[in-house]
Amino acid sequence: MLAAVGRAAIGSATNVGALAIQLWRSVLRLPAALPVVGHRRRWRTAVQQMMAIGVSALPVVALMSFCLGFVASLQAAAELRRYGATRYVVEFTAIAFTRELGALITAVAVAGRSASAIAAEVSTMVVSQEVDALTVMGLDPIDFTLAPKYLGALVTLPCLTILSMVFGIAAGYCFLAASIEMTVRAFVRDALAAIMLRDLVLTLIKSLLFATIVVHVGYMEGLRVSGGPEAVGRGTTAAVVKATFFVILTDLAATALFYAMGWSAAG
Repeated sequence: MLAAVGRAAIGSATNVGALAIQLWRSVLRLPAALPVVGHRRRWRTAVQQMMAIGVSALPVVALMSFCLGFVASLQAAAELRRYGATRYVVEFTAIAFTRELGALITAVAVAGRSASAIAAEVSTMVVSQEVDALTVMGLDPIDFTLAPKYLGALVTLPCLTILSMVFGIAAGYCFLAASIEMTVRAFVRDALAAIMLRDLVLTLIKSLLFATIVVHVGYMEGLRVSGGPEAVGRGTTAAVVKATFFVILTDLAATALFYAMGWSAAG
């Protein structure tokens, strides 16, 4: 039992160290992927990654946010109706999406789409020895495979998070407009009164952390693939599972930290 615990601890420490080194190397390579000031071919690849990671995920994120916002409004109204406080569904939906649900829904959706895509792409390159070919040519694979993806995720995930908030809160309005005939003006007034700038800033910070997790976990799992084509499927599955788990774990840690430091709106 002690040997098993030791192997697990060493493996976890190795993974954390590898992710830290990979993150540092990708941060150093980011300037080359920036638009205008960076290398032309690389920043064009970064723009393509923004389209693949962000724009392509917009319908999924919007639909998930709207459906979850409608469900959350229904559940909140079922309890608040007993006290004649159905109007407070506005505050509940606005606070829930600006603090937690907007960033979390976006990260889970992008993890399911992009982490698997990144792992499949990189693992295919590993199996076909394209990564080894770049290394032999004296080129850093991170310049061509990781940095553009990381930049694309850093730009698009905060934008998707904001759109997720909008669709989730809009679902709350659709429910209230159908149930108590609330006007748009009254809904917007109550929603803006409930939303705090501090919540938005902290949520966008979390979205950057989630973008880092999704891209780097997917890339790392792709590099670990060894064997034939069947290993690509295993690496893709591991990337989605681990990225989703670390996103939820990071959200828990960040929320607990903000609460402990008194940064919550109630504090």
